[in-house]
Amino acid sequence: MLKYWFIFLVLFIGFELLFTRVRWLELFCSILQKTKSGMDEAARKRLLADRRRLLALHQENTIWCRLEQELNYSGWKRRFPLLTAELWLVGNLVSFSIFFLVLAAFTNVWMGGAGVLLLVLMECLLLRLCKARESYLVNENLLKLLNFLGNYSITAGEVTGIFNQVSKYMDEPIKSALNECSYEAQTTGDAGMALLVMADKVEHPKFKELAYNLEVSIRYCADFAALVEGSRRSVREYLRMREERKGILREALINMLLLLLMSLFALLTVDKLIDTSIWVILFDTIPGYLALGTASLIFLLFFRQLLKINQ
Repeated sequence: MLKYWFIFLVLFIGFELLFTRVRWLELFCSILQKTKSGMDEAARKRLLADRRRLLALHQENTIWCRLEQELNYSGWKRRFPLLTAELWLVGNLVSFSIFFLVLAAFTNVWMGGAGVLLLVLMECLLLRLCKARESYLVNENLLKLLNFLGNYSITAGEVTGIFNQVSKYMDEPIKSALNECSYEAQTTGDAGMALLVMADKVEHPKFKELAYNLEVSIRYCADFAALVEGSRRSVREYLRMREERKGILREALINMLLLLLMSLFALLTVDKLIDTSIWVILFDTIPGYLALGTASLIFLLFFRQLLKINQ
């Protein structure tokens, strides 16, 4: 008899633990669903607020707007349509936390923090490289876009419709921007707002200038031929100045490499002339740290200018 009571007790405890676990899983899934719904709702409200902000021509410098712009300018939003600023921020926090815990478990807290910092810097560098590539692609296609627009007799009611035809001959990111502008103008009937939204999706001064000029011209039903011709001249001048800047930076890069080689040669020479190793002075003394920090800052500033070469 005692054996049956023991089996009953074990089964009762087992089912209780099973149902408790199921309840915890249901609660966890419910929390996740509410979090996802809240993030989607926040993203939707922010997009509506962005539309109102653009309509009022007032740029709000909030962290969510900046994150959304970074995703658009880097092309990540186009490659991953479901990606939002909230999802990207939460994903970064979770992944960085896991990376920190794993690295700290195998090493120590300081190494974990240094690893997370290095990961953040690598992500920022990847973001800048993606933005530079997007800007380069806009430079390669912007003049072609203006040439196509110049072949049409554009009126205020047709400008966004022509974008759908021209986009077939464009490359990304201009292609997606034109398609989305044409679709939004057709569905909402507000071509001016569609052009403002299009300008906010591409980080290029001449592309933004063209979109803003088209939006202003639409309100006055102006002839777009003079606008397109003026934009074409402006873009040609911009591209010419960019080529000149590339030449200057190319020469500066050669000079920086020569200075680096000469510095290494000088260090090796000094290392042979003094008793103390020059590498000990550089990596184990305060003056060495200051020298390395100054040199690193100079190279970082120069590398930043290299990333801006296509802007």
